[in-house]
Amino acid sequence: MGRLFLTPAVVLILVFSIFPLIASLVMAFTRIRFTGGGFKVRYVAWRNFDKQFFGSEQFHLLGTFGPLSILAWVVGLAATLGLFWWLYRYCRTHFTVVGFIGRLITFAMALFLAWLFAATLLSGRQFGTVGTTLFYVVVGCGLQFLIGTALAFACSQHIRGSRAFRVIFFVPMMITPIGVGYIFRMLADTSKGPFANVWQWAGLGDWSWATDPWAARIFITIADSWQWIPFVFIMMLAGFESVSKDLNEAAEIDGAGKWMTFREIIWPQVLPIAATVMLIRVIEAFKIVDLPNIMTAGGPGIATESVSLQSYYAWRSLDLGSASAIAYILLFITVVICVSFFNLVVLARVRAKP
Repeated sequence: MGRLFLTPAVVLILVFSIFPLIASLVMAFTRIRFTGGGFKVRYVAWRNFDKQFFGSEQFHLLGTFGPLSILAWVVGLAATLGLFWWLYRYCRTHFTVVGFIGRLITFAMALFLAWLFAATLLSGRQFGTVGTTLFYVVVGCGLQFLIGTALAFACSQHIRGSRAFRVIFFVPMMITPIGVGYIFRMLADTSKGPFANVWQWAGLGDWSWATDPWAARIFITIADSWQWIPFVFIMMLAGFESVSKDLNEAAEIDGAGKWMTFREIIWPQVLPIAATVMLIRVIEAFKIVDLPNIMTAGGPGIATESVSLQSYYAWRSLDLGSASAIAYILLFITVVICVSFFNLVVLARVRAKP
């Protein structure tokens, strides 16, 4: 009877999760060509991946490479030395084979990303969809966490209207990403949008943010943050409200100020929740595709195109092998970064507890 009740769930997981995962993995190593009577599949080994890293699509995924600037050499060598020192300290303190292998993977990924940005952004060249996606993840998630946490802490205090603010702050999360994209595309219109007069007054009436790479990235980050700050807000609010009131009262009696109470009592108790919230948001941010597609269509050029959007465009052009390869590259980067964050931040904090 137990197996009977579990069968529908297992079948659904196999059909909608495991099977597509395996099918896309097979497609990543093949080239599929559609014909009049169906399609032809040809095994091409690693060529789809090779094209992304070393071939004609290298500029699209990684960026444009050339001679490194002095700043790029300084930052790249500093990052390399810091990573080697971090790995050396681990080997000297509490070395285990499994832990060393995991940290070696983290070391390789961090070294790759450090030199990638040194060779592109710090050398005055355009970076590809990997750099753009990491910009959305780092800047967007950082902004969302800071604002969401600040709003959550404010609403956890005894202030008038806090319940009304909780409802207002949660509204953006209920709007679909496509709706958010169109809303901010309209708000940022300097000629016909609702704030056109403000743009004209500021002398930016003839300026088009969609043609400026960094302005377009920033506008997309703002739109994404507006939608996802409520998620951080509601999770951190639950964390702040779960803090023991007795500890806060004891700290006040002992003469501790508000900043010391927050740093020594409140923050250590909500830190595990904060780490979990950041982990969830980072995973979701790596999959951003709606806002760049709606607001800029990945432009100007490929300046705002994420890795997920690049995979979508490849799929739409019926290049299923490249689309699958790009998706698995994103999966690998996401898994390494998120697992490293979980092991080095979340689990480290749990082990440090007395």
